[in-house]
Amino acid sequence: MVLTVFRWAPEAGERTDRFEVEAGPATTVLDALVDVQRRRDPTLAFRYACRNGMCGSCGMVIDGRERWACRTLLRTLGDTVTVRPMYHYPLVRDLVVDMAPFRERMVAARAAFVPAPAAPDYALVPGEGAERRRIDATIECIGCGLCLSACSVVGHDPRFPGPAPLNRAYTLELDSRDGAREARMGLLLSDDMLARCHAQANCTAVCPMQLEPAGSILALRRRAVRALFG
Repeated sequence: MVLTVFRWAPEAGERTDRFEVEAGPATTVLDALVDVQRRRDPTLAFRYACRNGMCGSCGMVIDGRERWACRTLLRTLGDTVTVRPMYHYPLVRDLVVDMAPFRERMVAARAAFVPAPAAPDYALVPGEGAERRRIDATIECIGCGLCLSACSVVGHDPRFPGPAPLNRAYTLELDSRDGAREARMGLLLSDDMLARCHAQANCTAVCPMQLEPAGSILALRRRAVRALFG
C-alpha cells in the first residue's frame, strides 16, 4: 500500500512524498505515519496524543475526507491513500496546522459559559433531567476542528464562526445557568452568523463524535425567529 503525504515547510514550500507501508488488519493511518516517522523520515510532522479516539488531535484530511487518523483503518481505504492537513487553518509544518482560528471563532460566537447573576455556585443538573436531555446530543464536542475544515463557508467568510462554535452556542442557549443568552442571541442574528450557514451538513457528515452541528444551527435559527417575532 502507498501512503501519499502532503509535505510543507516555510523554508521549503510544498511537495508530496510517497511511502510504501504495510497494512495489517488493525493498522490505522496514524500507525502508518508513526512508522514512517520512526523508520524512514524523522522530519515528517503530524500531531497526535491519545491514539485511541479521545483527544481529537490527529485530525487531517484522508482520501479527501476529514477524519481522525487514529480511527481510520488502512484496510478500509484503497491501495493508495492520500493524507493532507485540514483546510482553512494556517499551516505550521506538513500535516500540522495552527488551531488558533478555532479558539478565535469560539470567542467570536461567544461560545463560553457566563454564569447568570443568580446562578448557584454549584448547580446540580440531573443526568435524566429534561434540561440535560435537551443538550445530550450537543455536548460531546472535543474541539478537533474537523467540521471547520469541511465547511465551505468557513473558507470564504472569516467572520463566520463555523459549526463547532455555533453548536457550543446552542448548548449554552439551552443552559438555564448561562447569563449571556440575550447578548449572544443578538450577536447570532448578525449577517455573518446564523444566516451565513448554507445547511450543506458537511460538518455533521465528518463529525467523529457523531454530533449534528448542522442540526444545532437550524435549532438556533428557530430560536432566533422566536426571539425576533415571539
